[in-house]
Formats: sequence, structure tokens, C-alpha cells
Amino acid sequence: MADCCTPDGSCHTKAETKTTYKVDGVGSAHCQGVVAKAVGDLDAIKAVEVEIGTGLVTVTTATEPDDALDALIEKTVDEAGYDFAGRATVNA
Repeated sequence: MADCCTPDGSCHTKAETKTTYKVDGVGSAHCQGVVAKAVGDLDAIKAVEVEIGTGLVTVTTATEPDDALDALIEKTVDEAGYDFAGRATVNA
């Protein structure tokens, strides 16, 4: 187990990152389900939350998404029939 830990003894095996994207056209529970299933089926996605109305899609991944994952999410959303608007700025 030493290979998963830092020199100070902290372990990072459970690290998760949440990233929020904007998807236009999510106006109903049906749309929410379609987008959630499409994005959630991607291998890199551990969890997904889709807000009806705002179109905010929050994904949980093991690491910070890179440009390749952003492009894959965009392609997946587009193929599901919705408009991908990129990463969203969310005020905490």
C-alpha cells in the first residue's frame, strides 16, 4: 500500500474531482435522464448530476478532466441531441 501514499503518509486513492458543464435544452425530466445516462455511461465518469432548467451537468471523476475528456463529453452530449456549451462557472 505504500505506493498509493505520499511521503507524509496521506493516501490519495479516493480523490475525486467535480466539474460542471453547461448543456442547453435540458428542460424536462426526460431530457435530464437522457443527458445523465449518456454522460454517465462514459468510463471516466464516476457520477453525474443534471439540473433541469439550468442545464448544469456536474460530473465526478477520479482526476481533473482534461481537454480530451471535455471533447468526449461534448461529443456525447451532441450525439444525445443537446447543445454542449462548455464548462460552467459555478458560484459555491
